[in-house]
Amino acid sequence: MAPLEDLEREYPIVDSNFRLFCASHGIFTDEDFLVHDLYALEGFAGQGYAPEKLKQGIKQVLSIIENRHRPWLNGLELLEDAHLNKRTLSTGCERIDVLLQGGLREGHVIELVGPSSSCKTQVCLKAASHVAGNYLGKVIYFDTGNSFSPKRIVQFLSLSSDHSTTEVNKTIQQVMSSIVCHSVFDIFTLLNMLHQLMNDLKSQIDCQVKMLIIDSLSSLIAPVLGGGGTHGHALMVTAGFFLKELAHEYNICVMVTNHMVGGEAGVSKPALGESWKSIPHVRLLLSRNYSSNGSFITVLKHPCLATGKSTESLVI
Repeated sequence: MAPLEDLEREYPIVDSNFRLFCASHGIFTDEDFLVHDLYALEGFAGQGYAPEKLKQGIKQVLSIIENRHRPWLNGLELLEDAHLNKRTLSTGCERIDVLLQGGLREGHVIELVGPSSSCKTQVCLKAASHVAGNYLGKVIYFDTGNSFSPKRIVQFLSLSSDHSTTEVNKTIQQVMSSIVCHSVFDIFTLLNMLHQLMNDLKSQIDCQVKMLIIDSLSSLIAPVLGGGGTHGHALMVTAGFFLKELAHEYNICVMVTNHMVGGEAGVSKPALGESWKSIPHVRLLLSRNYSSNGSFITVLKHPCLATGKSTESLVI
């Protein structure tokens, strides 16, 4: 994802007038073009200042996107990539791992949806502690609501170990040093940090990242979706495509959380709407079981599992 202003040096037609026209339609990066009706955009260009130059700029940006697109891969190449590079990571919760036939897959974006207090954050913290402790990799944790709890992670590690206090303390130090937590409070900061992470991965500065967690993604996106404009929608889709690219290209397991909102006839549904629905590879619905202090986990979407499969996890 390249901001349009970064393209001007190499492509002078992407000048300030062209960027101003794009900004008026919620387009700030080359990839924002992919979520717009290009025929309508050309129509708007015809009504603006220097219409032919604007239309030429649109064609130029589309050409840039096409040239940067990865070549097509056949099914055998994709299967080989899945076998060689996309491992399954245990969540540390046995029943969830059994439900998902092993756990969370590298290369996937996994969404946890559920109402408040349904244990979404607890699953994130449990998975972060387990992955950091067992897969010799780094976990990046984007905390949007001050919900990251180091003490809870220490609890998980202490409860799951039968070793001596000295060995447990060594494990705690190793795990906590492998979890990098950033506070993120708006979608623009998130996009900047994802862009920086991708640059670091490309230059192999952070080549040991195994998991990326955003808790909660919906709290960043929901505020920019209101008003009926296209800008918020474009930001949401851009963030989604960014996460999928990070997951696939760098064999990272991406986990995000999403809250519930009121739907038809008072039935709750996941926030962010239908456009977001196609982004995650896996959607899991969490609902709290207060009688057992656990949560029911139900598969809403999975590339390999039937919708509706569920389990109850008591360890979180």
